[in-house]
Amino acid sequence: MDLEAKKSALRSMPHGIYVVTLRRGEERCAFTATWVTQTSFEPPLLAMAVRSDSYARSFCQPGTALALHWLDKQQKSFAQTFFKPPTVEGQSFGPYSFQDGVHGAPILDGVLAHVEGIVRTVVEVGDHHPVLFEVVDAKIHRLGDALVLADTGWKYGG
Repeated sequence: MDLEAKKSALRSMPHGIYVVTLRRGEERCAFTATWVTQTSFEPPLLAMAVRSDSYARSFCQPGTALALHWLDKQQKSFAQTFFKPPTVEGQSFGPYSFQDGVHGAPILDGVLAHVEGIVRTVVEVGDHHPVLFEVVDAKIHRLGDALVLADTGWKYGG
């Protein structure tokens, strides 16, 4: 296999840029994600990949409430804030405020849209673990063009 071709091909796959928030008891966690896809209509299921050795991965357990947030093309710095675990103070992650969702996941203010979900299963294989979650609530906050990896100049994967 041509490893450079493989890397280039995989890096050219289109990916959205999302911020994921989770709640475990009174603890909250947030991170930026790019590997997300819908896997089922009924029930509505999404999957995302979470780095296996990350702090966020410890939150991804069956039954955990999470929210997946769409950002607009102008929110690159918003996404960057969540590359490392942000400080949680009251109802904010660093400079970004949130409200608790229907099932308790933090819902960030200022995003295009969000879905709230419940983690159903985690597949523990590879350096990123696929996390499957069921969508239990959704909201469009405003219209706009979603931020995608190609808009940022960042490279991830391959």
